[in-house]
Parts: sequence; structure tokens; C-alpha cells
Amino acid sequence: MYQKYYPKKRYQMTLDFLEKHISKTDKILDLGVENPFSLEMKRIGYKVSNTKGEDLDIDISGISNSDAEVVTAFEIFEHLLSPFTVLKAIKSNKLVASVPLKLWFASAYRSKTDAWDRHYHEFEDWQFDWLLEKTGWKIEASTKWTNPTKNIGIRPILRRFTPRFYMVYATRYTTK
Repeated sequence: MYQKYYPKKRYQMTLDFLEKHISKTDKILDLGVENPFSLEMKRIGYKVSNTKGEDLDIDISGISNSDAEVVTAFEIFEHLLSPFTVLKAIKSNKLVASVPLKLWFASAYRSKTDAWDRHYHEFEDWQFDWLLEKTGWKIEASTKWTNPTKNIGIRPILRRFTPRFYMVYATRYTTK
């Protein structure tokens, strides 16, 4: 199903969660450019369109002009200075989003070569819950999972049992 360099566990956990909460008849706007995971969603029958690579901190027109019934955001919000603005702009009534969790034993991810591939936020679950609540979303379901590595050391051992990813299915409970 996945090429060997794709994050198989993360993809499978995400697909299982998505299939549990979202119908394949729902039209999905996936935040971020088309990517291997959005292609996988299409391959298994979801109707998916993506944003076009615009800086979502500056340009939310692709979100506010979308008629999608569901918005998905898989490891997107940590790259935004203001995820609040994006969450408020979503017109859909359903959201499936995942974020990397802040790990007490590792600093936030920062690419030294790619200015776009940096984490401004790594959330604790309660922080992401609070952000969603403050922007008008009610969490209906959530899950966490680990991301172990095959490296040797203390941090790889801690990654075996410390959740790294947090995913929610939320519905809009207020009007803007």
C-alpha cells in the first residue's frame, strides 16, 4: 500500500481514524498541497482537494471560499504562526486534524535548510483542545499514538511509549 519511505504507522492510524468518522461521500478540503497522503485518501475513495501552497497565515481565501463538507489538516497547524485564524475561517462543520505533541525530552522541530518546514507550535493535547474550543469546535473523538524509531539511546526508548501524535474529529458548535 505505501512506499517504504512513507510513515506507515502514521498513515495507517490516520486512515483508520478518518474512515471511522468521515464518509467517503463527503467532499474534503485537505490543508496543504497535494501530498502522498492526500493521494492515498483519493486512492481509497475520498473526494479530496488541496489548498494550493499559499501561506495560510496570510491568505485564507482557499479555505473561506471552499464548499467542502470536511476539512482535514494533518500536521499543518504546527507550521502556522496563527492556527487560530485558519480554524476560524473554516466553513465546514467537520474537521479532522492531527498535530505533533510536545515532547518533554525533545525540543521543537526546526529545519535548518527549509524555512517552511519549521514548527512554531508543538502542542500538548489540552492546548490543542483549548484552541479548537476557542475557535468554535467541539471534539467528538480523539486518539494519540507513539512514533518509535530504530535508533539507539534514551530518547528512542522514550518514544516507544510516549505519544507523539494527537488527532481529533471535531464538529462546529458555534456560528462565526
